[in-house]
Amino acid sequence: MTVDEFIQALAEQGIELTEQQLTQFEDYYRLLVEWNQKINLTAITDKEEVYLKHFYDSLMMLWLNPLDNYQIKLCDVGSGAGFPSIPLKIVKPELDVTIIDSLNKRINFLNLLVAELGLTGVQAIHARAEEAGQDPLYRAQFDVTTARAVAPLNVLCEFCLPLTKKGGYFLAMKGQKANQEVAEAQKAITTLGAKIEGQKDAQLPGEESDRSIVIIKKTLDTPNKYPRKAGKPLKQPII
Repeated sequence: MTVDEFIQALAEQGIELTEQQLTQFEDYYRLLVEWNQKINLTAITDKEEVYLKHFYDSLMMLWLNPLDNYQIKLCDVGSGAGFPSIPLKIVKPELDVTIIDSLNKRINFLNLLVAELGLTGVQAIHARAEEAGQDPLYRAQFDVTTARAVAPLNVLCEFCLPLTKKGGYFLAMKGQKANQEVAEAQKAITTLGAKIEGQKDAQLPGEESDRSIVIIKKTLDTPNKYPRKAGKPLKQPII
């Protein structure tokens, strides 16, 4: 996806990018490639692939499940190089974004990225999701939590739902195995105080690979025992 194709594809979804936003995406790409030589941020560095598989992919959430509330506090778990939260923040600067990642080198990159792009209302936290979910500063504090390509859905639920406030949403970004993961995560979703509200499916343009946003609503307080200690959700997922 060339930059022009990126602009056109977003315009077809009703998103008109300003010159400032286009410059931010260009600077984002430059910094991503530059820092990727120092630390492992992504296997994708070709410009057209980054614009398609990172930038456009991250923004699909805006038309599959619009973030229309002006005061949304969004938490991105396991963001890595900032996906999907930084592209979302560029297009919707009113979002209040918290990024949680377990690798301090990635947090250093994100802090530099936020400064270089001139973004405000973004904080990057060096922590494991299991620790953040038990911290009163972050537990049940977010209107929306999201995660992309981090772990199976039943594990992601234990990472993300404790951070989500009651009445809020966990938006899980998934690929072609979304239906299978949803079926396997039913017990985890119920146990953690939530329910499936819907699933929006689409395809990445050009290559027609499947994408899904699984929409999970937090309806009850998550039991205090969750999330369990670091490492346990992955080793012994709720099934």
